[in-house]
Amino acid sequence: MFDREKLRELAAARDRWEETTLQQWLARMPERQETFTTVSGEPVNRLYTPLDIPDFDYLRDLGFPGEYPFTRGIHATMYRGRLWTMRLFAGYGTAEETNARFKYLLEHGQTGLSIAFDLPTLYGYDTDDPMAEGEFGKCGVAVSSLLDMEILLDGIPLDQITTSMTINGPAAIIWAMYLAVAEKRGIPWDQIGGTTQTDILKEYIAQKEWIFPPEPSMRLVVDMIEFGSKYVPKWNPISISGYHIREAGATAAQELAFTLADGFEYVRWCLRRGLDIDSFAPRLSFFFNCHNDFFEEIAKFRAARRIWAREMRETFGAKNPRSWWLRFHTQTAGCTLTAQQPYVNVIRVAIQALAAVLGGTQSLHTNSLDEALALPSEFAAKLALRTQQVIAYESGVTNTVDPLGGSYYVEYLTNRLEQQAYEYFRKIEELGGVIPAIEAGFFQREIAEAAYRYQKEIDEKRRIIVGVNEFVEEEEEVKPPILQMDPEGERRQRARLQKLRMERDNERVGQTLAALQEAARKENENLMPYILEAVKAYATLGEITRALKAVWGTWQEPLII
Repeated sequence: MFDREKLRELAAARDRWEETTLQQWLARMPERQETFTTVSGEPVNRLYTPLDIPDFDYLRDLGFPGEYPFTRGIHATMYRGRLWTMRLFAGYGTAEETNARFKYLLEHGQTGLSIAFDLPTLYGYDTDDPMAEGEFGKCGVAVSSLLDMEILLDGIPLDQITTSMTINGPAAIIWAMYLAVAEKRGIPWDQIGGTTQTDILKEYIAQKEWIFPPEPSMRLVVDMIEFGSKYVPKWNPISISGYHIREAGATAAQELAFTLADGFEYVRWCLRRGLDIDSFAPRLSFFFNCHNDFFEEIAKFRAARRIWAREMRETFGAKNPRSWWLRFHTQTAGCTLTAQQPYVNVIRVAIQALAAVLGGTQSLHTNSLDEALALPSEFAAKLALRTQQVIAYESGVTNTVDPLGGSYYVEYLTNRLEQQAYEYFRKIEELGGVIPAIEAGFFQREIAEAAYRYQKEIDEKRRIIVGVNEFVEEEEEVKPPILQMDPEGERRQRARLQKLRMERDNERVGQTLAALQEAARKENENLMPYILEAVKAYATLGEITRALKAVWGTWQEPLII
């Protein structure tokens, strides 16, 4: 961007500024602290100039939106043509309660569904399983059978909206239920769109909600990708997720590197299955966290697009430009929300949402102000949606593409995050790849150390959290209204399950589960058709999970020392 002579002139001018103007100013007004860092602990310089990006090449590193390397966005006009999908994560209690919340949000302008499941469902347990005791509906909706899914989606136009489902270990089973509902309504699978999270690698790394060992779990992921590319072409069978990695305490660079490393691993497994890369890569999607450090987060998204495009084209040989696109959903950072002074969370969420938009997200969830206290109330959920709508329609940031592109600081951060990501890629490769690195505890140890450093900064007041370690209120302020679930919901759910098991064709259920187990014992049999048959016979989530556990067993995480 600048020739060597210009850079030398600039270096001389900077030195003069530092020796004169800056020193005079510092003598009158010293800086607030000796060093400044990003949320991730990266040093932040006082000033950024072209000297901080001396090898920057506009066409190679930045380019134009809608063109390789997509640093400035995957669409040529970005939000001038179409806004991001406003998709609030929602789910609690029974299928009936969550269905009512979905309809409420759609009535108030939400443009896509995002389903949160409760902890037993995430682990593949039915509501009446002894292991589910005390956890019904607390962090999402309980879905134990196709009947629950039918109730959950009642009155929702599946061929007109897209649905995201945050489910991983039992993702294939839950997706099969969704497909079965569409089929029962006569909606062709090629007309439904949405995303299943499915990202099992980040479960072993951060979220800890796995069911089966890594190898058979990866087989299920590939089965879903293969099945989706053939029969459900508008569906994203996986959303490769950095969100939970960041929530566990990772830095921005770790979130970026570990998420993309997982993505590359899924690509390798699909290629080993014999799939053509351009048959499935365009439907791979991503899910990122947006933390408090405004510029670091924007740079993270831009670096992610550039790395993914380069690796898909140059390393994996994808020919279709859509295979080079990194399409991603963003959720504001739940780990930044505080129970103290919860209304301040509205400000945090607005800043994070703005960073996601300036970073070029395709879909966005804004957390509610009360989520450090309980599941979102209707009031808080609507306010979170209104936050997105104000950014979209009132802020002006959607009027031009990548408005921060060319900022010396943003381009420096983008380059720095990319460099750190490749350093992590090399470490992972030296350990033998993602799964050996998981088995060695590498990811877990890196995240734990980063989380410890961050918490220590807060404890020592080297990092200020408003209302927590500074600007603390002596008296409790008025608390927001808290969501109350139907206390009879769990009893009704258990009764529904009992009635279902009595009225269904149990001989057919047994046959479908036996066929599934037989297919699971074969190495390359795609299990989605067998799971679909079991689901349509009204086999429960827990029954299908147990059938697969009987073949594959479970997995124990290594001790991290």
